[in-house]
Amino acid sequence: MRLRAPPLPRPFHVVLVEPEIPPNTGNVGRLCAATGCTLHLVGRLGFRIDDHAVRRAGLDYWHLVTLETHVDFSHFLHAFRASEPPGADPGRLHLFTAHARRSYLDAGFRPGDALVFGKESVGLPEELVAQHEGRAVGIPTLGAVRSLNLANAASIALYEAIRQSGGLSEPFLAD
Repeated sequence: MRLRAPPLPRPFHVVLVEPEIPPNTGNVGRLCAATGCTLHLVGRLGFRIDDHAVRRAGLDYWHLVTLETHVDFSHFLHAFRASEPPGADPGRLHLFTAHARRSYLDAGFRPGDALVFGKESVGLPEELVAQHEGRAVGIPTLGAVRSLNLANAASIALYEAIRQSGGLSEPFLAD
């Protein structure tokens, strides 16, 4: 028996902008498969995601990931807006950055929103954050580290978004 929750009627979108480290993207892919959320990979990747590379990396769950790739952020944004269900409140962006002045706990996540993360070495481009300044949030740290690991940050953020939207309110046991 495993603890489960019902699928979200309108899943979140997890967006990685130019991820550099394959295991982080693999872990975020697994997170998306476990939550029924779409993984968006934006821009130039620091690795390959073809079938051979994925198999070699041992990502045996990759076929369960709803994956979309985009050449750049503007293409992602166009696809994200075009995928909105008719009559639904448009999904919002939440840009995660270590330089945010607002906590992710105060973001007010809604189903269909996109959680956007930058590359491991430098985070999101400053100009992208500036374009969406009111949508920047951060995960507070208690210690002296400058930031969290990308996959850990995505996990923390996504599960809080799911919790805030009521997606964890009816857990059940299943085989």
